[in-house]
Amino acid sequence: MGSALHRLQAPPGARLSEPAPREPPPRRLVDVRVGSTTDALTPISVARRSLAARPTQWVALGLVAVAALLADQVTKQLVATRLGLGEEVSVLGSFSIHHVENSGIAFGLFAGATSLVIVVTSLALGWMLLFFARSGARHPLLPVGLGLVVGGSFSNLVDRVRLGYVTDFLDLGFWPAFNLADSFIVVGVGVLLAALLGADTQPRGPRPLSAND
Repeated sequence: MGSALHRLQAPPGARLSEPAPREPPPRRLVDVRVGSTTDALTPISVARRSLAARPTQWVALGLVAVAALLADQVTKQLVATRLGLGEEVSVLGSFSIHHVENSGIAFGLFAGATSLVIVVTSLALGWMLLFFARSGARHPLLPVGLGLVVGGSFSNLVDRVRLGYVTDFLDLGFWPAFNLADSFIVVGVGVLLAALLGADTQPRGPRPLSAND
C-alpha cells in the first residue's frame, strides 16, 4: 500500500500540468426559416419583402388611370364639338388650340398605320400591367406613373378602335399637335424612370442573422 502511494506522489519540485482548456465550438448562423424552395427542403435564410402590387396599389393605379382617361376624353369631346376640323384658336403666343385628327401614335408618328398601332398599344398595356403585378410595391410612385401611362394609352386606344384616329388639339407651333393623353404618357414615363432609379438606390434586403445578433 505504501509503495503504491509513493508511486502516485510527484517528485519534489515537479509541477502538475493543468489540462489544456477546450476551444469553444465555432459559431453557427441562426437558420431563420421563412420559407423553402420548391423541394421543401432547402431553407430560405434571408427574409425578403415581396415586390408584388398590393390591393391598395392596384386601387391607386386604377384611380389615376381613370382620371387620366376621363380628362382626355372630355377635352377631346369639347374640341370636336366646338371647333371644326382644321380650325385653330390662338391662346398665348405660338400656343393654340388646333383641331386635327391623327391616325398614328403620339405627336403624329406612324400616321396611317392604325392597325399596327392598335396591336402594339394593346401589347404594351398588357406588359405594363404584368410588370405592375410583379413589381408594383417597388416604389410608392409606381402607381402614379404607370396609372398616367395606362390611362393615356387606353384613352387613345379606345379612340383608334372606335374612330380609327385620335383627336389632337394642343399645338405649340414648333411641335406636332398632341392631346392630354400624350402628355399623360410622357409625364408618366418620366415618373416611372424616377421611381425605378430611386428604388435601385434604396438599401437591399436584410442580411442573414448570426448567433450573436
